[in-house]
Amino acid sequence: MYDVIIIGSGPGGYVAGILAGQAGLKTAVVEKDDRLGGTCLLRGCIPTKALLFNAKLYEQFLNAKEFGITYKDLRLDMKVVQQRKNKIVQKNAKGVEYLLRKNKVEIQRGFGVLESPTSARVRTQTGEEKIVEARHIILATGSEPKTFSNIKVDGKHVITNNEALELESVPKSMVIIGAGAVGVEFASIYARFGSKVTLVEMLPQLLPLEDHEAAAELERSFRKQGISVMTRTALEKLDVKKESVCATVKNTADGKTSSIDAEKILIAVGRSPNTASIGLEKLGIKTERQFVLVNDFMQTNISTVYAIGDIIPRQQLAHLAFAEAHVAVEHIAGHHPRPINFDLCPNCTYCDPEVASVGLTEQVAAARGHKVKTGKFPFQANGKAAILGETEGFVKIVSDERFGEVLGVQIIGPHATDLIGEACAAINLEATVEDLAKMIHAHPTVAEAIGEAAHAAFDLPIHI
Repeated sequence: MYDVIIIGSGPGGYVAGILAGQAGLKTAVVEKDDRLGGTCLLRGCIPTKALLFNAKLYEQFLNAKEFGITYKDLRLDMKVVQQRKNKIVQKNAKGVEYLLRKNKVEIQRGFGVLESPTSARVRTQTGEEKIVEARHIILATGSEPKTFSNIKVDGKHVITNNEALELESVPKSMVIIGAGAVGVEFASIYARFGSKVTLVEMLPQLLPLEDHEAAAELERSFRKQGISVMTRTALEKLDVKKESVCATVKNTADGKTSSIDAEKILIAVGRSPNTASIGLEKLGIKTERQFVLVNDFMQTNISTVYAIGDIIPRQQLAHLAFAEAHVAVEHIAGHHPRPINFDLCPNCTYCDPEVASVGLTEQVAAARGHKVKTGKFPFQANGKAAILGETEGFVKIVSDERFGEVLGVQIIGPHATDLIGEACAAINLEATVEDLAKMIHAHPTVAEAIGEAAHAAFDLPIHI
C-alpha cells in the first residue's frame, strides 16, 4: 500500500509527488499522457511562452533599424520555431520524470479513477486494469479548453489553444473569441508573426479580472499594434467554409450584429476541469459546476481524498497549484500547513506589453471598505524602459490611506511578470508604501518604477 497516490502529473501533481517523496512517503503518480507535466508544460504555460519569446524577438528584428541594426533578409521559419518550442517542452518533460524518480516516486501510466476512499483503478492504454491502494489520494487531473456546445472544434478552421500551438504556418487572419490570458497571449503571438488578428470579448474590458486602467492600457497598445479589439461582443454563430470561417458576432450594448471572415477561429473562453469519469460520484465527493470543493487543507468531504490545481474553484494557475500541493502534502504528512490566502496569488499575463498583479485592485479594495490611496508611475518616465524601447504602461500601487499598508499592485509594461515578485514580497510581509518608497532601487532598472509609484502615493514622485 502506498502512503499517497496522485492522479495527474501537471504542476500540482508532480510537485505533490516530489514533496511527498521528500517527506519519506511511499508515493505513486498516475498519468494518462505519454509525457509528464500536464497542460502547463505540454500544451500551456511553457510552449505558449516559447512562442511569445519568438514573436517578440521577431518583432524586435523588424524594428531593429531604430537601434541602428540593418539586415538584408529577414524571414520567419515556423518549422524551426516549432522545433525549438518542442525541444524546450521535451526537455522539461524529461526533467519532471527525472525529479520524480530521484525522489523515489513510482510512475504509473494509465487513466486513474477513484475506486474507494483509499484506492484507485488504473486503466492502461492497452485496456489492462489494476487496483492501487493508498492511505491518501490527491486528485490533480487538470483542465481542458472550454468550448461552446453548439460549435464544433474541427482542429483546422475552428481551433483551441492546443491546435494554435502546433500551427505549421502563420494564418493570414485569425479571430480570437475570449480576451482572458489565453486570448491576449495568442493575439500577441500571431499578430507579431503577421496575422490580422481580431479579438472578441463579451465583457467590457480585456483581461476581465485585472484592474480597469491596466486593461484600458492594454487595449490601447493592441489597437496601436494593429489588433482589432471588440469588447461587449458575443459570438452568435460560425459558418465554416472551404478555406475560411465566418464569425457572426453581436454587440451586447446596442444589439447590432456583424460578420468577420478569418482563416482561423481560436476559441479561448476559459478551461473546464477534468472531473468527469474519475469516480467522484461513486464516492459522493461534493462538486459545484464540475469543480471539486475542498477545505483550507485541500481535503474534499472524503477526508482521505484531496484535490488541487485546475479542478478546484480557484484561479487556474500553475504557481497556485504548486502552493496547493505544498498544503495538501504537508497536511497528509501530519504537519501544520498555513492555509493559502488566495488574494496574495499573483496573476501574470505574458502578452506584449506584459500584465501582472497581486493583491486587491482599487475597485475590490474600496468594495471591502478600505479608504484607498493609489500611486501610479508611467514607464515612459523610466530610463531603463527608454533604453529597452518599451515605454508603454505603468506601475500602480493600491494602499490603505489610514495605515499605508500595500493592498495591491498592478503592473503593465516591460518585465511586468518578473517585477511582480517584489510586490508579492511586499504584500506578504505587510509592507507599507513608505517601506517601498524608502527602499533603494538600483538605477537604471525598470524596478525603479515600483519605488516611484510608492512616492506617488504620497503625491511626491521624483521623475514626473
